Amino acid sequence: MVSVIVAGSFYVDPAERDRYVDGCRNLVEQARGAPGCLDLAISADPFEPGRINMFEYWDSQESLDAWRARAPHPAVQTALGEVEVFKHDIARSGPPFD
Repeated sequence: MVSVIVAGSFYVDPAERDRYVDGCRNLVEQARGAPGCLDLAISADPFEPGRINMFEYWDSQESLDAWRARAPHPAVQTALGEVEVFKHDIARSGPPFD
């Protein structure tokens, strides 16, 4: 089975960043309880004021698709600037330090 990682960053108005991240709490909580979700995080970047980092780790594309079909929207809507988010299909994983 191929696992899936969706990861990257996007930008919002720095004045809206923390409010937006807080508005994603319910989404993150629900995702982490969804079948096939191995991890999911949406967090404020510690160095760039308007940057939000996201990371999703799913056991399969099917689990990700099922989640996307029912995922809630963030409680806070704001305009997104530059978005650099990519999906990675992972055929093999192992310890980072052999």
